[in-house]
Amino acid sequence: MTTTQSEQRASARPLEIRQDHDDAPARLVGYAALFNAWSEDLGGFVERVAPGAFSAAIERDDVRALVNHDRSIVIGRRAAGTLVLAEDEIGLRTEITPPDTSHGRDLVVSVRRGDVTGMSFAFRAVEDEWENLDGTGGPARRTLREVALQDVSVVTYPAYSGAEVALRAALEQRRPELEAARARARAQHARRLRTELAARAV
Repeated sequence: MTTTQSEQRASARPLEIRQDHDDAPARLVGYAALFNAWSEDLGGFVERVAPGAFSAAIERDDVRALVNHDRSIVIGRRAAGTLVLAEDEIGLRTEITPPDTSHGRDLVVSVRRGDVTGMSFAFRAVEDEWENLDGTGGPARRTLREVALQDVSVVTYPAYSGAEVALRAALEQRRPELEAARARARAQHARRLRTELAARAV
């Protein structure tokens, strides 16, 4: 289901610096998302990204690379060729050529030193799939099948900073299904109790 709410997710895989030779510009290479890796609990549900979720966005969306999702700090852009996105068997591979500016140079130094290693991506869900909405046996499970990609970011703290927003955006749309699933679970439980009581009475 397509959502209008922007969400953010982080990758646990660290950034790397690549240079073809000493005089070549430094490139930041990493993964903004990993496929089929279940997230931490996002406050009532867990989530994973399915392979192929970014394929349409890579062709369609003029994605920017930012720092900490700050739109005033642009360090790459797909249309300019300074941001290269590709899906592989691991996830969404991201290659950024930062500008020769104070922000760009400082960022390269911070990544090289290991002070900044995280990546994140901002998106809107175009197609997602939900399981276990009644919450039996653990939290609900969401699989992102297709997303509209808004930006990829180098981040200081690669945490699920959009978790509360994501919970509201995702679960509010599914609330009728969630309530219906809970009602079914309560009805099934009541039937089991009645059956057990009837068996004891015999």
